[in-house]
Amino acid sequence: MKRVGTLDASWLAVESEDTPMHVGTLQIFSLPEGASETFLRDMVIRMKETGDVAPPWCSKLAFSGVLGRLVAPAWKTDKDIDLDYHVRHSALPKPGGERELGILVSRLHSNPLDFARPLWECHVIEGLENNRFGLYTKMHHSMIDGISGVRLLQRVLTTDPHKTGMCPPWSVRPERTRGSKTDKEATVPAAFSQAMDALKLQANMAPRLWQAMNRLIHSARHPEDGLTAPFTGPLSALNHRVTGQRRFATQHHQLDRLKKLAHVSGGSLNDIVLYLCGTALRRFLQEQDNLPDIPLTAGIPVNIRPADDEGTGTQISFMIASLATDEADPLARLKHIKQSTRRAKEHLQKLPRSALAQYTMLLMSPYILQLMSGMGGRMRPVFNVTISNVPGPERTLYYEGAKLEAMYPVSLIAHGGALNITCLSYAGTLNFGYTGCRDTLPSMQKLAVYTGEALEELESLILPPPAKPTPKAGKTPRKKITPKT
Repeated sequence: MKRVGTLDASWLAVESEDTPMHVGTLQIFSLPEGASETFLRDMVIRMKETGDVAPPWCSKLAFSGVLGRLVAPAWKTDKDIDLDYHVRHSALPKPGGERELGILVSRLHSNPLDFARPLWECHVIEGLENNRFGLYTKMHHSMIDGISGVRLLQRVLTTDPHKTGMCPPWSVRPERTRGSKTDKEATVPAAFSQAMDALKLQANMAPRLWQAMNRLIHSARHPEDGLTAPFTGPLSALNHRVTGQRRFATQHHQLDRLKKLAHVSGGSLNDIVLYLCGTALRRFLQEQDNLPDIPLTAGIPVNIRPADDEGTGTQISFMIASLATDEADPLARLKHIKQSTRRAKEHLQKLPRSALAQYTMLLMSPYILQLMSGMGGRMRPVFNVTISNVPGPERTLYYEGAKLEAMYPVSLIAHGGALNITCLSYAGTLNFGYTGCRDTLPSMQKLAVYTGEALEELESLILPPPAKPTPKAGKTPRKKITPKT
């Protein structure tokens, strides 16, 4: 058995009927040219016949009950995995459009995972219009984070459109995993050793962590400092209690459009993403006559996994930034967001990498305590909305000759945070996945539309108008003749 890391264990601790802590990915493929009518059925059969199930797909909790999740949780290998249970084949009702796909994924994502089994499911969805199909995969957040999930799924795919006989995702293991204290065996001596190592590290990092927390406290008292602190956002419509039913919506944009705006505005790609999300949220709440006077804040996960680490588990830190939703002027809103993210990055960069995990636990502990104590959604939130930007594959990929057209992240929500917006880049596009509570945020799908309109508005404000074609030399433009009436 292997012990579950501290941050990973927190996702197990807050699991409930209303707040299932799994994350997912929706991949949309186009069928290969000349594919047989039984292409998907045959593919699912081959997937289920694989004899090798690799970590983390073969790992399950040593004790599946609530106490097992809370008291020293550990992973053990399931040597008798029922792939008929984990791998499922579904079909969309005709016509199989984006709306029908969104409804199905919303329903699948609402269902909790079975804690007596390895914590994942894979759904092959046929019947999508334009000769396409979907692959929806979900896994508990204690097993995987966004970065490692994308890397794991990417390793299954190929750039060769003619390659067949490929392995399913669960038969491919990570190539390299850096050594980690959380990988120790789940024994008393190992637990004692890990605890002593953690105490030594905390003692060494205590002054730096104390300085970081002091900066946040100072910023909470002096907002003009520019650093957005926890608990400074308002109690908005996004921050009430949630139920177990989810809604899922998607949007995608060409990455070049967003990068061009970032370059012209002197900001980063993340700044543009935050601007689009903040502008869409401002309009969404305004229409409900529910826009707070205080600007909404975003919790932004930051990847701290080394570039050569192909392991799973959660390795993220957080920064908090203002979305400037109280600012009516779009350009002023963008300026405030850029200033806020710059200060947040400076704050995080002052910490050594070895202290980031401890800092993350300190920053997230109020959030975790709110959920565990039942106070989530009943008091001011740590931040209003989670917005992530996960880098994905840059080249076009295939599976069994089927072209991967798009990848959309499907994330988790919890009490006090009824909306999660996660972006995933792929082959020159940026794909937005909006995951929200069906009951707390009715008509959440409008956010996807508003994000697109916010992009067009910003382009009209900061990009020069397209140049008019000039007539060729030596030719006189023809005079337009208006017929008389």
